[in-house]
Amino acid sequence: MRRLLGALLLAVATPLLAETPPLEELRLGSEHPVDGMAAGNLSGLAWCGDALWAVSDREDDRLYRLDTSADVWQAEAEHFLAPPAPVMPLPWGLRMRAWMAGLVRGGHLDFEGLSCDALGNRYLVSETHAAVLQIPPAADPLWLPLPEGMVRQARASGMLLHFNALFEGVAIDPAGERLWLAAEKQRRGLVVLHNRRSTWRCDGGCVILSEGGTEASPAQLGGAQAPRDFSGLAFHNEKLFTLERQAHRICRRQPASGDAERCWSFAEAALADERRYPLSYGVAEALWVDEKGAWVGVDNGGHARADGEQRPVVWRFDAPAGGWGSTR
Repeated sequence: MRRLLGALLLAVATPLLAETPPLEELRLGSEHPVDGMAAGNLSGLAWCGDALWAVSDREDDRLYRLDTSADVWQAEAEHFLAPPAPVMPLPWGLRMRAWMAGLVRGGHLDFEGLSCDALGNRYLVSETHAAVLQIPPAADPLWLPLPEGMVRQARASGMLLHFNALFEGVAIDPAGERLWLAAEKQRRGLVVLHNRRSTWRCDGGCVILSEGGTEASPAQLGGAQAPRDFSGLAFHNEKLFTLERQAHRICRRQPASGDAERCWSFAEAALADERRYPLSYGVAEALWVDEKGAWVGVDNGGHARADGEQRPVVWRFDAPAGGWGSTR
């Protein structure tokens, strides 16, 4: 009887799964190689004031203002001096591996995300230290006094356990009152902190999402299973947007729970033959979303893609039909 019931359920479910429509593909509006980032490794994007800014995870002392007046963009460095990073409750082994990696490849702080509030403050997340550096427009940089309990809660939820798989994205609301961090993979997840009278705290818990498992890569990559991940984070119009490089998509999420509401694919453009990189390189690392579209930055690790382009690249995708708030 159980076998018969299982067969009936499978027969009903199979057509439903087969009829699941593919994600809407975002249209690539333009593509811009970036000159002037000596170390490459573009890892964060944010629109601050009147310009788009970028950061490299191989350079601890500069941001880049992007001159977007031509098809090929010029990166203009703005230097800063970060104070010593805070010591967060990460295991000694993780911290030592990060320190050694910094000696070999550069970028001891390993800045993996960039965001901006309405006052022009820039926020960088350091993957190696699980900390956030604030760079005001006219003052010295400072590390946000984030609660150590944030890291403990994230680790208790299965995140931040593996080398090079810590925080990969940061987003701040325009008022500078809510801060989100995205844990990369094994397990991926989201944490949120609230600024109460210049004190950052977890209201009702820091972790709003923690999930493991694998999912299929796009058909262009053969559909092989790979760990779910987050590689970028943005906040727009009271919604969170996650960049999911393994799946080649952008998802809109609830800022209080991290629940996905809708996703859009960019696989068709990113995996076109002329844009293919050697395996494991040329991954989407940076995200900024506005009303008209999304900027996606590609970290190529210094490797050339099929058409010979060896510089970091930023893609501009048009907003989906009906806008980012669309439910259809």
